[in-house]
Amino acid sequence: MYKQNGYNTLNNFPSKTFVRPQAAELLSRLREPRRFIQIVAGPRQVGKTTLALHVAAECGLPHHIASADEPTLRDSAWIETQWETARLLAGGTGGQGALLVLDEVQKAPNWSETVKRLWDEDTRRRYPLKVMALGSAPLLIQRGLTESLAGRFEVLRLPHWSFSEMREAFGWTLDEYIFYGAYPGAAPLAKQPERWRRYIRDALIETTISRDVLLLSRVDKPALLRRLFELGCAYSGQILSYTKMTGQLHDAGNTTTLAHYLDLLSGAGMLTGLQKYSGSTVRRRASSPKLQVLNTALMNAQSERTLAEAREDLALWGRLVESAVGAHLANAAMTGKIALYYWRERNREVDFVVRTGQNLIAIEVKSGPSQRTLPGMTAFDQAFGPARKLLVGGDGVPVEAFLSMPVRAWVEG
Repeated sequence: MYKQNGYNTLNNFPSKTFVRPQAAELLSRLREPRRFIQIVAGPRQVGKTTLALHVAAECGLPHHIASADEPTLRDSAWIETQWETARLLAGGTGGQGALLVLDEVQKAPNWSETVKRLWDEDTRRRYPLKVMALGSAPLLIQRGLTESLAGRFEVLRLPHWSFSEMREAFGWTLDEYIFYGAYPGAAPLAKQPERWRRYIRDALIETTISRDVLLLSRVDKPALLRRLFELGCAYSGQILSYTKMTGQLHDAGNTTTLAHYLDLLSGAGMLTGLQKYSGSTVRRRASSPKLQVLNTALMNAQSERTLAEAREDLALWGRLVESAVGAHLANAAMTGKIALYYWRERNREVDFVVRTGQNLIAIEVKSGPSQRTLPGMTAFDQAFGPARKLLVGGDGVPVEAFLSMPVRAWVEG
């Protein structure tokens, strides 16, 4: 729960409670008869724990909340202890029921096997214990789910905050959102730029890389992964072949290593590489990635420029606008609502290609006055016949309007 009352200062939280819209869906699921484990997965600092606390308080059941997010890894015995505590609250067979919330559950080794065994025990005994598991490393969460818990869970993917959420909760303008990104915990620090940058670097970037990626995944070259992240922030919105990346990075190893590290960063909600759209799946996978941050705060925390300085640099601001639009689309893709690509053929390019079912939507982003003709859009139209073509910015849909609405509204509208 975050505080809001339409205020204009970022220095204080006012009194009214702001709740992310995903809370209603999660609450509805928990009020159904016990059927599935509810998995809430997403990056750090997007409000998973806050959302769980709100839903637990509203669901009408006694609840027990425990977190595995500690410097040392928890083990399966820890999960069993928390489970037994919640069972006591539930009252056993015929009892009133209870809710168990396990935060950062993926940090307990073999967590999915333990949860499966305990869940199945409760099913056989008809214990009315409902379970919610939270995790900030979607790749690891997904691995555990597919290995052990098939058929026993539903996933609610919690992405980075949207512009409309940051505006409603913190009174942010479009420029503030484009520059400072979408971390609610950092919002009160935006009037102190140096403090804001330190918070993003130390509490978000470093914590995510060291505890959500390096601690839980095999990374033979951690320094390379960090440099790849920095490179991705510097080149967000640009197409960069793995061969060119090896030229920018020392001791880069082979392209397979870079592609794997980019997948890890994507799973942690930091940086992704969009594939080129093609009629051939094989050709898409072999394409050079278009680097895209999932939160523009990650770009600007790496430099010393201010919002005013960034706004005056037209080339830089254009990249930030495109990255903000790309992050809006990429976060929708992370929830499974759309598939997202780019397209380029020789010197003709379309910034983003959205696929929903059999429909294609081509999206071009312009931060300034647009050209009368868009050769990339024309070439893509001739090659693939998209259902819709959107120009965001320039003479097209205003950037603020595009970012204010869910992606599906533009795709299906």
